[in-house]
Amino acid sequence: MARITAADRRQQLIDAAFRVMTRDGVAAASTRAIAAEASAPLASFHYVFSSKEELLREVTESLVEKMLGAAMDGLELTGDVSSSLRHGLHNLWEVTEGTAAEQQMLFELAQHSLRTPGLEDLARWQYERYFGATAQYLEAIADAAGVQWAPSVKVARRVLMSFLDGLLFGWLVDRNSKEAREAIDAFVESFATLAVPRTIVAPGSASADQARRAA
Repeated sequence: MARITAADRRQQLIDAAFRVMTRDGVAAASTRAIAAEASAPLASFHYVFSSKEELLREVTESLVEKMLGAAMDGLELTGDVSSSLRHGLHNLWEVTEGTAAEQQMLFELAQHSLRTPGLEDLARWQYERYFGATAQYLEAIADAAGVQWAPSVKVARRVLMSFLDGLLFGWLVDRNSKEAREAIDAFVESFATLAVPRTIVAPGSASADQARRAA
């Protein structure tokens, strides 16, 4: 029988951890349960990972990147802020509903990392990636429409992320897709009012410096 390389064993255990956590929750993902899911000796886990926390970090990072990539694919930008937002958020929601188990797992992983000494930075990294992707999306909308976000893109991205987190958690509880989609439409109309005409400032002016600090 062919010998399994360390890299292959590592991926095998990551895939097994993903299955265990999706099916049974993060709390159930002991090293023993993950090794059993992978049909691998428990000793092999400790050979390729220094700790369970290292594995959780790998799972979180790969899953976040996968979800962000799927959400950003196929976004349509127009010169109209509301239509761009509506298209983008409904596209995101399609991805969300199709990956409900993964979305719930990401919530659980964030909570777990906040409660685990030495792993707190993982939740911070997770949300920094969310905030960064959201800011890029909002800036793309603003550029296409010739507007800017008030009072700043940092505030706008947090407003949008707070809405999406709340919407997702509520939907995970009741699975009321109709209300979730209606909530997106209602939110778009309100959120679009944060887009204001773009001010043009001379380079090097005090106003330009203020704009850079606000961005």
